Amino acid sequence: MKKTGSGSLIFKLSVILLLVCAVVAGILGVINHITEDRIAQQKRDKTFAAYAAVLPSDSYETVSFDKAAFGTVDVIEKASGGEGYVVQTTFSGAQGMITMVVGVKDSGAKFKCSGISIISHSETSGLGAVAASSSERGESFRSSFVGKDENIRFTDIDAISGATITSKAVTNAVATAIKAVESIA
Repeated sequence: MKKTGSGSLIFKLSVILLLVCAVVAGILGVINHITEDRIAQQKRDKTFAAYAAVLPSDSYETVSFDKAAFGTVDVIEKASGGEGYVVQTTFSGAQGMITMVVGVKDSGAKFKCSGISIISHSETSGLGAVAASSSERGESFRSSFVGKDENIRFTDIDAISGATITSKAVTNAVATAIKAVESIA
């Protein structure tokens, strides 16, 4: 009976593993290529729906702002007809990053929040994730920002019980979004 050396067996298993990995990586690459346009379109649709939820408009035009002064603000877009602005912001929540859209309208004396919509998050289910949910509690939390100005504080909103970090982070992001609009208006 011939003995196979352990070095030879390790080499054969390594080659097999390499081939399996190469095939799987190739398949994943093809699937990514096939789905990337659809995923990008779904992301654009979700973002536009968030814009429309906080400040309905036919179109939005990107405006420039001081990114260094407002590091969590991704983009500010002016709604057509001058109805207000939509601010997309990404900031740290309790469990990771939250991307949110804030509608900002000029109420005459001050700019005020017209609504918020959370596009993506990684908050804890049943706690911070409630902020983005369609539940009555989530709706109540988000609607508590409407009409608030840049001086909004955590105590001014209907905070989510057990999700203090998320509630404070969203509050701070809304205040920052309004301040960013004030800086360009």
